[in-house]
Amino acid sequence: MFFMSKVEIRSFETGLVFNKGEFERVLEKGSHRVSDWSGVKKLFVLDRRVPWFRHSDLDLVMASGALDGKADFLNLDDNHRALIWSDGRFMGIALPGLHGLWKGPRETRFEIVDVRQSRFTHTDLDSILNFPGLDLELQNELVAEGHAGVLLRSGKDPEVLSAGRYAFWKGSAPYTIKSLDLRETVMDVTGQEILTGDKVTVRLNAVVTVQVTDPELAVRKSGNPLQALHREVQLALRAVVGTRELDRLLVEKDEVAAELEAMTLDQAAKLGMDVLRVGIRDIILPGEMKDLMNKVIQASKAAEANLIERREEVAAIRSQANTARILEGNPTLMRLKELEVLQSIASNGKLEVILGEKGLADRVINLL
Repeated sequence: MFFMSKVEIRSFETGLVFNKGEFERVLEKGSHRVSDWSGVKKLFVLDRRVPWFRHSDLDLVMASGALDGKADFLNLDDNHRALIWSDGRFMGIALPGLHGLWKGPRETRFEIVDVRQSRFTHTDLDSILNFPGLDLELQNELVAEGHAGVLLRSGKDPEVLSAGRYAFWKGSAPYTIKSLDLRETVMDVTGQEILTGDKVTVRLNAVVTVQVTDPELAVRKSGNPLQALHREVQLALRAVVGTRELDRLLVEKDEVAAELEAMTLDQAAKLGMDVLRVGIRDIILPGEMKDLMNKVIQASKAAEANLIERREEVAAIRSQANTARILEGNPTLMRLKELEVLQSIASNGKLEVILGEKGLADRVINLL
């Protein structure tokens, strides 16, 4: 049966005519009559305003050369993708297969990238990652502010990533990103029970302030650098405290902290970190040791008070003896001292004083 179809192709459209599965011709702008004797002809009208197009038989169109000069063709293998741009706007990612890109009416360009690189980099990365639907092809990673990410890939050296957004092709070579905080970190070393030099068990709480200075070295040396340094601080603390008796330990907390810091600096540097400050926060004694220490302190203070009292008594007696020797050798001074005593007695009551030939003190005594 004979069929005749009238087709109108607009200025921004292109028609593709297939006959029995084979590409026949291209229809440009205008009115066309398409005759079909067997009913097996097919017409596909493509809108060139959509710059990126695909078709199941696009290979036949490309081989015919009918669209030469009108479209570019991309034939992507499994290891490559194409970034499509139209009028400066990102349009998406072309997957493996054959794609067509119209050369007008829009300005279209493409970039071919190799997904075997695993990490995807681009000057317009933020615009690309914000395009909807790309999570099927790209894995979005974020390194937080104040942190550094260390990218680990098989067969490649670690790569340090600064704060920001990163993208990786899904299905490519596996990777891992270790995030490290570059800010100062306070590490508590708590509950350390240590035996002092005089065999007393004490529990210490230390505070260590550290900062990661070499993220790559930190990841190379340990899966958990802070935990590794925590262990080194524990060992150093045992070594420092074990050489001191309890009395020294209680009065030399600052010296213990300084020695601990010196011992951990080298270990921290090997782990890509720097020890900024070390402090001994608490020294906790067992209950029975506290009671014993309190008794010792009480006894010490009582003995100290008794000694001070005796020293004061001796000083007073010595002063009186010196005064007596001075008065014995100076009768006039002795008489003045008697008058002072008499004045003191007179100020506290009524007293009559009789002066005579004998000493004033004898008169006073007789009156009293």
